[in-house]
Amino acid sequence: MCGIVGYIGGNEAQPVLLSGLRRLEYRGYDSAGIAVLNADGRMGIVKCKGRLSNLEEKLKPSPLSGTVGIGHTRWATHGEPSELNCHPHTDEKKEIAVIHNGIIENYMHLRGWLSSKGYRFFTETDTEVIPNLIDYYYNGDLLEAVNKAVSKLEGSYALGIISVHEPDKLIAVRKDSPLVIGLGKSENYIASDVPAVLNYTKEFIYPEDKEIAVIRKNSVEIYSPEGERLQKPVKHISWSSDAAEKGGYEDFMLKEICEQPQAIKATMATRIQPGKPVKFDNIELTKAEADSIDKIYIVACGTAYHAGIVGKYLIEKMARIPVEVDISSEFRYRDTIFTDKTLLIVISQSGETADTLAALRKAKKSGVKVLAVSNVVGSSAANEADSVIYTWAGPEIAVASTKAFTTQLVVMCSLALYFAQQRGTMAAEEIESVKSDMLTLPDKAREILKHREVLQKFASNNYMHKNMFFIGRGIDYPVAMEGALKVKEISYIHSEAYAGGELKHGPIALIENGTVVIAMATQKDLYEKMVSNIREVTTRGGRVLGFAMEGSTSMEQVADSVLYIPKVSDVLSPILSVIPLQLLAYYFAVQRGCDIDKPRNLAKSVTVE
Repeated sequence: MCGIVGYIGGNEAQPVLLSGLRRLEYRGYDSAGIAVLNADGRMGIVKCKGRLSNLEEKLKPSPLSGTVGIGHTRWATHGEPSELNCHPHTDEKKEIAVIHNGIIENYMHLRGWLSSKGYRFFTETDTEVIPNLIDYYYNGDLLEAVNKAVSKLEGSYALGIISVHEPDKLIAVRKDSPLVIGLGKSENYIASDVPAVLNYTKEFIYPEDKEIAVIRKNSVEIYSPEGERLQKPVKHISWSSDAAEKGGYEDFMLKEICEQPQAIKATMATRIQPGKPVKFDNIELTKAEADSIDKIYIVACGTAYHAGIVGKYLIEKMARIPVEVDISSEFRYRDTIFTDKTLLIVISQSGETADTLAALRKAKKSGVKVLAVSNVVGSSAANEADSVIYTWAGPEIAVASTKAFTTQLVVMCSLALYFAQQRGTMAAEEIESVKSDMLTLPDKAREILKHREVLQKFASNNYMHKNMFFIGRGIDYPVAMEGALKVKEISYIHSEAYAGGELKHGPIALIENGTVVIAMATQKDLYEKMVSNIREVTTRGGRVLGFAMEGSTSMEQVADSVLYIPKVSDVLSPILSVIPLQLLAYYFAVQRGCDIDKPRNLAKSVTVE
């Protein structure tokens, strides 16, 4: 996610802003900028593409002087990484400046409405509508204008706002995006995370959704959306600097697991909306074009490959298009059969995976249309593909992928619905039902994260094992594969995944007294068959941790431990059921004393063959 920081006090703002942005570099970004109000009541803005060091070099000849300012490191979502699209953004008169973390889902509507009122826009971003909307409502009271403006915004946001009209104020407001207010002596701060200003203060206020803060150098006032003055508790932070950079979590992996509800929500934003067609900003497929596709290849590596297998199940079920999934390093060396009706989908978190890029280029040379799914705006895969769908997971720092995977699953489901919609292979009512269920996923993911005791207990009792197995049927099988991979990656336990029906064809020979087996049984049509597979394991002495959908109480009769997934459509279950598997792998690694964020021999982005 983007990093934001703001300062108001008696000292120069620029050094504080740069220091704060430097401490937020771990979040990942592609551009940076600051805005400062000077003593003459004018606003100075400097921003640039690339690393924060580029911004610092740009500021050296002519530093921005002033005691009120805001700064931002941008992770591009709307518009390519560029100086123009970089924050802070202003209205046309450069009287109001805004920094923003989040996504404004209705920005196109607001942009069109403001354009009809005479406002001009110069960037590709969703954020640019905000300062213009505030300007539209400004009538001598900045707080009132901000309150009216945010009431029109749909989506997520954490905002820092300054104006030449009221230079003694810094206004901040949030909804579904993180924001903290740091309290100093005759100076105060805002940031997207505590690390930004922890070297200046350890006293913080945490505003709730839609609460608006009016921050002066000697005071902080918090208001409800209705204008009521609120009293907020002040919390003292005692974290070390290293721990604080992880937002209070011991590891980035755990932090990123816990960020999944918001990442899922962000990835659905503008694409999945009640009563509206499924849509993607960069894809326009007519019915004739959709009908002409006779085969889809999905190509990826590692975790992304497992997302591709889930995608195969979903696309074939919903859109009735044959799908073949291949590992990138194998696909690039096969004599693949392409036709003018073939579509290639490549999935890569970084968009820079060497083997996946090679597969993409192989297809392009053959004249095949390529769709990329990536988490990085402006990545090689995004640039070279004919079209791209971004997973709005935000930067993922831990090597073991978690929130990137769940957002890839969201994209796969959204894409399957899109193809089904264009091809007419599902009734509108069926599509709407799945969409409605998708919109419940963030809350259900939060519910899963509240119940970790079963996983912690199971991990503490079984972390010493050298081997374990994951089993599943249907769409549970690729989830089992991903669970096994996570255990391999960060705990170094040998773990393998098998389709439940394959046990009797060999793997059951490995089951003996005490063998650990993780069994996925979330699919209604396959539930009883999975129960039979579990019995095959337990009668041979295996210890089973079962995962089932709420309401499937018979699982308790066959498994040693059970964790229930909040009830959801079968096709959506992987998005939820993988979260406890990620946590299980994490707790195994904790018990074994492993370096969780940087497992041995692995890199975050594999840019070599």
